[in-house]
Amino acid sequence: MDLALKYFRQKGYKIEQDAVREGSSGLPRRFDLFVERGKEQKLVWLREWKRTVGVNMVINMDKAAEDVGLPNPIMIAEKFSGHAKAYANRRGLILLTRRAIMGRLG
Repeated sequence: MDLALKYFRQKGYKIEQDAVREGSSGLPRRFDLFVERGKEQKLVWLREWKRTVGVNMVINMDKAAEDVGLPNPIMIAEKFSGHAKAYANRRGLILLTRRAIMGRLG
């Protein structure tokens, strides 16, 4: 979480932690972060697992973000399966690894 907060702050985003938005389905959707910079708004899920994140988690995040009207969410995790990467690529989702974030921090 600290790494993600540092990353988004450095990029100039305003950050809301533990964001809950009601979707058009009427269900409350919880995201770890809601980041905003100008008119750009992104929803972020953090998965602090030692294991690989699979495609099901990425699909769930995509559906939740679409439900609240903010497509193209971001997921941050240790690593992602090949299927998760392929799905994210097709749908325009952003998958970031901790290693990639550490490489981008100055």
